[in-house]
Amino acid sequence: MAISSIYLSTAENELSSLDAVLGPGLGSRVSVELGVEKAALQLDGKCSKQMTCKMSQVSVMTLNSSPTITAWEAGWNVTNAIQGIFVLDLPFALVHSGYLGLLMLVLSAWVCNYTGRILVSCLYEEGHCGGPRVRVRHSYQDIAETCCRGLCPRCPSLGGGLVNVAQLIELLMTCTLYLVVSTSLLSDSLSGLAVPRLGCSLVSLLFLMPCLLLTDLRPVSTLSLFCSLAHIIISLLVMFYCLSRAHSWVWSSLSLSVDPEEFLVSVGVIIFSYTSQIFLPSLEGSMEDRGQFEAMLSWTHGAACVMKTLFALVCVLTWGGDTSEVITENLIPLLRPLVNMCLLVKALLSFPLPFYSAAEILQAWILKDTSSHPKPGYGRLPFPALLLRAALLFCSLLLALLMPRFSLLMGLTGSVTGAAMTLILPCVFHLQLQWHMLSTRGRLTDVCVLGLGVLCCASGMFCSVKRLLQGL
Repeated sequence: MAISSIYLSTAENELSSLDAVLGPGLGSRVSVELGVEKAALQLDGKCSKQMTCKMSQVSVMTLNSSPTITAWEAGWNVTNAIQGIFVLDLPFALVHSGYLGLLMLVLSAWVCNYTGRILVSCLYEEGHCGGPRVRVRHSYQDIAETCCRGLCPRCPSLGGGLVNVAQLIELLMTCTLYLVVSTSLLSDSLSGLAVPRLGCSLVSLLFLMPCLLLTDLRPVSTLSLFCSLAHIIISLLVMFYCLSRAHSWVWSSLSLSVDPEEFLVSVGVIIFSYTSQIFLPSLEGSMEDRGQFEAMLSWTHGAACVMKTLFALVCVLTWGGDTSEVITENLIPLLRPLVNMCLLVKALLSFPLPFYSAAEILQAWILKDTSSHPKPGYGRLPFPALLLRAALLFCSLLLALLMPRFSLLMGLTGSVTGAAMTLILPCVFHLQLQWHMLSTRGRLTDVCVLGLGVLCCASGMFCSVKRLLQGL
């Protein structure tokens, strides 16, 4: 009877884990390899039941019912997030952070890659009897709710709600920044026609209206691919121009002594340029082969580190202290229109990824909508979901009109939500959920990254708010 109870408990636990991953009997296909025996279990001495019980190994293969993406498509999405339009502000940040800024560009790439991996690892739990890991959580919110459930049993959804608020702030600010950039570029391109800033913002908004109908990541991945190609063209044009002026480079443009406030704002800008953690749970969950996730994350962050460091360095060496807030303003008149046009296309193509993520969070949180995807790509959405997306889009427009300072807004977002979502929370969750499985080195690494995140968040927020208020 005792052995029967153990077998029954083991099977029930395994089924519970599978239900948590797959849903109640739907959504995915499961292949289970069992090195087992069939046993006749006597329950309460009254009835018998045939069941197959796991004795050695269970392997779970999930085939998503929703459209899946390849590792390359996931990589394009991550690249779009961490090598986006914000790279244009990195030379300006490097001018004000000096050689320490170069160190931060490299360090931030490693740290953000690390926190991305440990965040996704928190979606999993170890399988029974040494089996493979099982995905028991699906989002950043699920991880937060699991961690906070023990701390505040009366409000089990408090942690998920706070994380949702932080995610929405960062995604909304990201959308706002893309609108700020596209508005500025369009205004500069149409300067001869004296088009007001509001008119340029409305034209940009018109091109973004199809985002209201996005229902899955496949078209977003395609847009991210074209966005990355536009980014490569822009970077090559700017870097070739800078290399043509290598004879006039001035290394004294970089220094070891920097203004503390300027440096802290610059650190926020650098951190924000690497943030992709809020996209990672859904991207990893949508991948055809989730085993390729860590490799994909490593090569995207490695490539971003090399590109960003070289781009920022050659721009600072070329223009020195005259480096503008958006680097394209330093280009010669012959080259600027072409680069501005590519940047405008890039800004508009970058917008769907954060907008889609923010819309999905709002629908699941406010409307409790987890199945509003009638068909892949672009589909007919319920009216409440469409109304919610429209409100999100116009809120981005309003913020873009109210806060047109690109670098300060980017620094503020990076210092507050960027540091929290990228550095602080992944380490906190990782330590709480997997403390017993971590080595001493792993625990120390998490604690160090956590301390760095708290420092960047507090100091960067103070300096960014102070300067933003001064600039209004």
